Amino acid sequence: MFGYLILLFTLLPALELALLIKIGGDIGVGNTLLIIIFTGVFGAYLARLQGFLVLQKIQNSMNQGQMPSSELLDGLMILIGGIVLLTPGFVTDTLGFFLLIPWTRSLIKVWVGHKFESMIQKGQGINITSFGGSRDHKKYDDIDI
Repeated sequence: MFGYLILLFTLLPALELALLIKIGGDIGVGNTLLIIIFTGVFGAYLARLQGFLVLQKIQNSMNQGQMPSSELLDGLMILIGGIVLLTPGFVTDTLGFFLLIPWTRSLIKVWVGHKFESMIQKGQGINITSFGGSRDHKKYDDIDI
């Protein structure tokens, strides 16, 4: 997992920078900046719109006494998509829009679900430990302190 993060934080910015330079050279710096600003503004609008729709679905599910697990996952994906869209670049904008558009979001949810099922079947679940603390939970007498 750490290796994926290293790749994400080194290769993705390099790819974004290369694309920005290439597209800026092809269509001009001003047009490239306009596209980046437009995708950011439109992405924020779309994230807000989709967020309100999902919030309404969550409230409807709760009013019917159902657990809104799918809607909560939609909300998380919309949040991530909105954050990614604020990052300037064409790859992150594409990923952000995929997370904001309902039909692509549903495809991503299916893919993520299959990945989690595969991880669970292989025994690669999530292991959460404390921040380097001891796992030995001894009870100490605090009276003398």
